[in-house]
Amino acid sequence: MKPILFIFLFYFSNLTAQSKVTVNGFVKDNNEQTIVGADVSFLTNDNLNFNVATDTLGKFSIVIPGGTVKIDVENIGYIKEFLQLEIKKDTSLFFHLNKSEFELKEVVIKNDIKRPITIGVGGKLSFSPQKLSNVPSLSGTPDIIKLLQLTPGVQNSGDANGYLYVRGGDPGHNLMLYADTPVYGMAHLLGVFPFYNADHVTEVQFDRNNLNSKYGGRLSSTVYVLPYQVVPKEFSVQGNLGLLSSQVTFSLPIGKKTGFYISGRKTYIDEIVGPLLKSDSKNGKKENDVFKYGFFDSNLTFITEISKKNTLTIDAFLSGDKFEAVDSKSSLNANLKWSNEVISPTWRCLLNETTILKNSFYFTRYENVLAMDQSDIQMKISSYIKDIGYAGSIQYVVKKVLLESGIEYALHDLVPQKIEADNLSSIVNDMQASNILATNISVFTSAKPKFSDKLSAELGLRMNYYTSDSKTSFLDFEPRIMLNYFPKKDLSFFASYTRQNQYINLITASSVGIPTDFWIAASDGIPSQSSNNYSIGCNKIISKQISTCLNGYFRSMNNLIEYPYGLTQFNETTTLKNDILIGDGEAYGLEWMLKKDNGKFNGWISYTLSWSIRQFDELNNGEMFYSKYDRRHNLALVGTYNFNNKWNVGLTQLFSSGNRFTMPTSWYFVNNTPVREFGNYNNAQMPNYIRTDVSVNYSFLKTSKKESVLNFSVFNTFNIDNPIYVVLRVTVDGKKISVDTDEKKMYLILPSISWRFKF
Repeated sequence: MKPILFIFLFYFSNLTAQSKVTVNGFVKDNNEQTIVGADVSFLTNDNLNFNVATDTLGKFSIVIPGGTVKIDVENIGYIKEFLQLEIKKDTSLFFHLNKSEFELKEVVIKNDIKRPITIGVGGKLSFSPQKLSNVPSLSGTPDIIKLLQLTPGVQNSGDANGYLYVRGGDPGHNLMLYADTPVYGMAHLLGVFPFYNADHVTEVQFDRNNLNSKYGGRLSSTVYVLPYQVVPKEFSVQGNLGLLSSQVTFSLPIGKKTGFYISGRKTYIDEIVGPLLKSDSKNGKKENDVFKYGFFDSNLTFITEISKKNTLTIDAFLSGDKFEAVDSKSSLNANLKWSNEVISPTWRCLLNETTILKNSFYFTRYENVLAMDQSDIQMKISSYIKDIGYAGSIQYVVKKVLLESGIEYALHDLVPQKIEADNLSSIVNDMQASNILATNISVFTSAKPKFSDKLSAELGLRMNYYTSDSKTSFLDFEPRIMLNYFPKKDLSFFASYTRQNQYINLITASSVGIPTDFWIAASDGIPSQSSNNYSIGCNKIISKQISTCLNGYFRSMNNLIEYPYGLTQFNETTTLKNDILIGDGEAYGLEWMLKKDNGKFNGWISYTLSWSIRQFDELNNGEMFYSKYDRRHNLALVGTYNFNNKWNVGLTQLFSSGNRFTMPTSWYFVNNTPVREFGNYNNAQMPNYIRTDVSVNYSFLKTSKKESVLNFSVFNTFNIDNPIYVVLRVTVDGKKISVDTDEKKMYLILPSISWRFKF
């Protein structure tokens, strides 16, 4: 790739080849995001070496002898760039680095290669949502969670579920970060609508090995959602107008060093679908049946360059969902609300050419409230978790080894389940409704040494100290180790080991992803969870456009949690400590991905063969059983084809084994009452999940600054039944029992149309 886009020569005087010249410049990635701490080195004909690092704005400036120089630009995670240039006068250089494919820095890729998704070493990948806008989506906009479910190691969660299931883990085992801030709520309307506004996101980084010691607190993976990081250069508006929801993003510069990004999104599904679901009574009058749903979310990013070495960024995210259902036949009135609040100011400071300091403070809160009213019985179940935290890190270079160290602090304040009930004989006890406080302090350090051209490593250590107001405390050490071997420029191997601990755990009280789930903290009687993770893999660049990777993994997990009661378990003796079950588990499997970039056709194939096993003393007679989301096969095909500058199509094909559940094996009578007898736990399996989504896009106008695209998408094109759960219907005729299974489905074929714009 020829990285220089512009070279401006400024003439000051008649300088000889050996006179001093000043070289200024910028280093950015292909998304126009500045790269902080990139190393720019200059080698003269006299073998004199000069080095400089980019500051927090991606800028560099250095004085060198004039003449012919060899320039190298490199940064961890990007392809190293080479350039030979004769510099006789003061010069400005602009470099754009490509994300490293397998981090083989010696491989130089041409500038016209566009990677919608980038595979990294050790189970890492990253993508820009805007580059995947042609992948079919119900809303016509990229869905970050659904896109991750199309990659290796991530289970397809099925319909009516917005969670991630990674390498045999539970849905609460994934660390979701928005601008360095944990996000505890993860879905709009059972995962139907994208949770994140993709127009406000520049990059998503996904690590299913949790290799970076900077991040912790979860067993399975880290998802890092990165909003805008640079000051907008000019005013612009982009968005998407659809049948069920719309969104808009404004870029607002205030001078050259300060600016805002503001995004908003809202659905009007209740105004469109609600009236269609109202029913008429037999006498012709409308009953008061109601189905209403609505959500909104908004994002704000404020960026100001305080000085050449200091930048302040403030990120905020707010979302709210409301669901209401009224069934006049059963006299049931149900209201469900859930919301997220996130705010995080971050200060970045370039202390010197090789040292970067970063300080972030954050506040995050998630809450859900379910209120039900039926036959003079009122019940309200609420839950919340909120964190106040700080994350500080310093990145520096010692003898060409990139090091990073830091400290994190989090104060957790949560109420797992508060139940208020009227006209019932029992009321939930104080423990389950009480407020819980817990603190977590972590110290970490990491290093990325390069032993030779063929051997490198990523080493890290994280120490956690956790304590709760129940006087429960844990001190844990988490090593993170990965070795990389590059026998050829287009081939790499890796092996890794990581240990994770989790102190805040998600209890899933619903089988269909309804947001009534709640978070609990490790305390007396509720231990912290832990896992040991082993992984090996091979990555191969087949050609400039085609690459592949193959990974194998094994995980052992301790102190996993099962909560078998759901929302109906509450009485005067109920406590979370007594209700939850503690057990162990293991997961292992193979992951494969083949990817093609650029050209008229691009896309990828992802396949995962996996096993996920649990063991609880109280379940299945203490014997091992398959976990609920043990799906043996997961296959995803994603492709887009550009016919010309106007027309393109997208296709997503999914196949996965059905998730598991417990089915009665026999029935018998006790006092004329049918009683179920169960066999092994999770002894049955749902039907295989099969879905085909297609999209067609027509571009009226598409440039770097302006866009007008009409999108037509069809979700579940072939109208295949994919049940989300099974209801058993029992019919008793004398002493004869007949049992029928009723498979409940969320939705069948769903077409949508939307208009994407930018100006």
